[in-house]
Amino acid sequence: MGSIISAKGLTKRFAGHVALDSIDLDIEKGEFVLILGPNGAGKTTLLKILETLVRPSSGSVEIGGLELGKAALQIRKMIGAISHESYLYNDLTAEENLRFFGKMYGLSDDELTIKIEVLLEQIHLEHRYMDRVSTLSRGMKQRLSIARSLIHDPEIILMDEPYTGLDLQSACDLDKILLENSRRATVLMVTHEMHRAFNMCDRIVILCSGEIASDIRRKDIGSVEELQGLYTKIFEGRA
Repeated sequence: MGSIISAKGLTKRFAGHVALDSIDLDIEKGEFVLILGPNGAGKTTLLKILETLVRPSSGSVEIGGLELGKAALQIRKMIGAISHESYLYNDLTAEENLRFFGKMYGLSDDELTIKIEVLLEQIHLEHRYMDRVSTLSRGMKQRLSIARSLIHDPEIILMDEPYTGLDLQSACDLDKILLENSRRATVLMVTHEMHRAFNMCDRIVILCSGEIASDIRRKDIGSVEELQGLYTKIFEGRA
């Protein structure tokens, strides 16, 4: 189908620390890629670069055929980002937050009315749509953040530990939403919850000390236990 994300020689240094070390990564349109690795492996740095929030030290990145350094605004419109930070406005209601972010992406009032209703039902917050975000629980805020990231039907969904703060039912709801959206979007997920993401993904990339230690198709791994074994083998003896 062709690459929607293409990184060549991607490197990021922070005050002498190498977070990403000249990695090459091509993601095909429509792929669901699970990104694994211990803390400090470079996972979050990679996502922040793709979100245009952090500039690489060297190398090149193209997203949707656009150069990262020259078309940041256009690229941001293609992306929906979910992390452990909600990026919501506490003084606005759930509905007002979704309408605000939808307006940022150029959606009309009529489009937003329909989209907000559907998303609030999907995340089971339709009964709290008039409540200020400050009154919502941590899990509710995370669910609303998921809706925020999907309000504009992004071509690419980037997720950094999206299950943080979610109870079991909310995590299952997220899985359902991801399965629905992964049919029409490219998904990159950073998570330690490999057992949740394993059956949804097409491909697994394991980062180690800023390098790609393994890049394997999910169909070539028999089970999540086999994946855990591969992961353990890669990091055996490492600090």
